[in-house]
Amino acid sequence: MKLAGRLDQIEPFYVMECAKAAAEMARSPVCDPALGGRRMLYLNIGEPDFVAPLAVQQAARDCIDAGRTQYLPATGLPALRRAVSGWYRQRFELDIAVERIVITAGASAALQLACLALFERGDEVLMPDPCYPCNRHFVAATDALAVLLPAGPEQRFQPGSAQVCAAWNPATRGVLLASPSNPTGTSIAPQEMQAIVEAVRARGGVTIVDEIYLGLSYDARFERSALEFGDDVISVNSFSKYFGMTGWRLGWLVLPPELVAPVEKLTQNLFICASSIAQYAALACFEPASIAEYERRRQAFRERRDYIVPALQALGLKVPVMPDGAFYVWIDCSDFCSDSWKFAFDLMQSSQLALTPGRDFGRAGSERWLRLSFASSMADLQEAVRRLAVALHR
Repeated sequence: MKLAGRLDQIEPFYVMECAKAAAEMARSPVCDPALGGRRMLYLNIGEPDFVAPLAVQQAARDCIDAGRTQYLPATGLPALRRAVSGWYRQRFELDIAVERIVITAGASAALQLACLALFERGDEVLMPDPCYPCNRHFVAATDALAVLLPAGPEQRFQPGSAQVCAAWNPATRGVLLASPSNPTGTSIAPQEMQAIVEAVRARGGVTIVDEIYLGLSYDARFERSALEFGDDVISVNSFSKYFGMTGWRLGWLVLPPELVAPVEKLTQNLFICASSIAQYAALACFEPASIAEYERRRQAFRERRDYIVPALQALGLKVPVMPDGAFYVWIDCSDFCSDSWKFAFDLMQSSQLALTPGRDFGRAGSERWLRLSFASSMADLQEAVRRLAVALHR
């Protein structure tokens, strides 16, 4: 069967390849307690161990019981769009018009819609290295080219406006950023984000910012949305991370007014609408009791970060930048290996500990990096440190 050539530009999702290997190993005797084994510790996937709050779960049941399961408008349930707008006002003091908000089938659908609306063959899109791999593959799926800008620890693994200006050429269409970032957990400083937005705007380009971890910030300096820098900024967000609704597949876009109708047309054709049940349930996310629960969870993530980073450093694993958001630690393991891919699989086999090697996330020295997710429980993190100490002979 002849396949489309664009598939050549889309690499395997190595995060999931590692996850499959860990799940397979978890079914083997080495992880069977009855045979003297120990369970696999999964610190590889970016999924909170907290699920949707009870109020959200109950809202989904009420929706089903009431038969509110028909199609909704392609742009989303009006009440949910208003609730999202209210969240920006309450949390970030931003007045985001309801009409600019489009509810999507997850942040993945949001990124796909934005890229399809804006990019085509011959376009180049500037992105950080390291970055979440699927983001560059959304660009590749439009036959555009993702151009990676290496960003090391001295830049908090985030590109700067000077880099953007230096890399810009006649084919450049815009930038696709992430703040806070997966895999590094670092954010772009507001003054630098503003400088990037202004540089892109001056060149007639577009700025897309993946903000799906925006609610999970641990440093007030970075707890701001790029939307404050102009109505032409496109923000991608999700109910998966801060709101704990990973499998519900619900997200949203905040768009410039002139982009809403084109994205609505694409949504009508590609998705019809996001899940009606998930949308009705998500209304409960914004109830005061739910927000209070999310803030308790954010504090729990902060405590996990504050435990795991010093513990890793005490083992000789370097963490050059403290993550200020999300729930990832970007670890330099080069003192222990020359290939983090092999190192990760060795740990999986010897210590029943699943981490994610850097191969997925970029080109600039990715073999020296590992990503650890501290979305798991504190007990799991403490056990992981004990196992690492044995594996590293510390």
